Amino acid sequence: MAVIGGCRTPFCRSGTVLKDISAVDLARHATIELIHKYELDGNDVDEMFFGEVVPSPLTPNLAREVSLLPQFPRTVPAASVNRACASANTAIAHGHDQIVAGRADVVIAGGAESLSDIPILHSRRFSDLLVGLSKAKTLGQRMGLLATFRPRHLIPVTPAIAEPSTGESMGQSAEKMAKENGITREAQDQWAQVSHHRAHAGTEDGRLRAEIAAFFLPDGRVVDRDNGIRPDTTLEQMAKLRPVFDRKHGSVTAANSSPLTDGASAVLLMGERQARALGYAPLAFIRSYAVAAVDPGWQLLMGPAFAVPLALEHAGITLADVGLIEMHEAFASQVLSNIQAFESKRWAEEHLGRSQPIGEVNRDILNVMGGSIAIGHPFGATGGRLTITLANEMRRRDVQFGLISVCAQGGMGFAMVLERT
Repeated sequence: MAVIGGCRTPFCRSGTVLKDISAVDLARHATIELIHKYELDGNDVDEMFFGEVVPSPLTPNLAREVSLLPQFPRTVPAASVNRACASANTAIAHGHDQIVAGRADVVIAGGAESLSDIPILHSRRFSDLLVGLSKAKTLGQRMGLLATFRPRHLIPVTPAIAEPSTGESMGQSAEKMAKENGITREAQDQWAQVSHHRAHAGTEDGRLRAEIAAFFLPDGRVVDRDNGIRPDTTLEQMAKLRPVFDRKHGSVTAANSSPLTDGASAVLLMGERQARALGYAPLAFIRSYAVAAVDPGWQLLMGPAFAVPLALEHAGITLADVGLIEMHEAFASQVLSNIQAFESKRWAEEHLGRSQPIGEVNRDILNVMGGSIAIGHPFGATGGRLTITLANEMRRRDVQFGLISVCAQGGMGFAMVLERT
């Protein structure tokens, strides 16, 4: 099953230049640019899958809104998926499965997120009051209900980036992992600095910008690059920041964590025969993928350490065979904890029942153009970016195997192996 190519919007910090653009419009923009870039006839598309983690109540099926663009017939079925930070990866996997099963030839998959536009909920008491007022038949009934109103009922309920089963925020879980795995503040800051420097280099030499569909704002401004990259950040500056989740003894800061971000991505998938028939040269092929889950009350973001060995096993290769790796950077402590697990014989014996570690991670081939700490992390879209970046860089370097690794809320992990033949 072939990855033909992809594109994405700029990834921009929430509350900045894309704050007035909905997730639907971001996803539509990435998709329109995708079909123009690859001169795809919308009538050839069989199905769409898009990831979104915090959907708007007004557009709960983002994928269907994208499939209703005038560039496509209205008969294209579409589904939105949510596997937290691995949502777009899951959308791509669904597309892969449909093609392999012979149910589709051409699929568009990706994801979008507008964390500038999260739904704000009423309190339960205020919601009950509004429902009661809508059903009241007499003035007396309405007045009786209004008499129960208290100003505190107007306090809104905002979605939290927290684990429902434990109540811990993602950052608290990252802090816990740093402490339990002995990941130092210095190591986390160094990782973040490298992410920014590599992302800046990838932007300036055009590799990252080649993935981006420039966004033209209503006021005439053009957004054509990710706006969270800080090439001038220094270890001295980062060392001055206070920890966010454990003020006294913590090490996780805003600098070594991924920022809240707006953005979208779209990837074009085809069966190999259909790609040949339509004249496309695939960037790469999906060799295998795997998902895994751990107890969220343990180390929430260690899912990749279980998913990666499964994906490698399904592909029939080892980590030593991989020429490029894209690992999602939710937090530097999460990346370093998973790398530590990959390389530990003891960890493999205790957690995987294997006599040998997953393998040593070559830092020179890992996130070669930076990662989510610098580029940003629109929850539903990041998996598409990872796939696009990896496939393009595999072609540039003529690498046979590439690996994607993603941690996700709920203690989940996702891994995928791409191959160039």
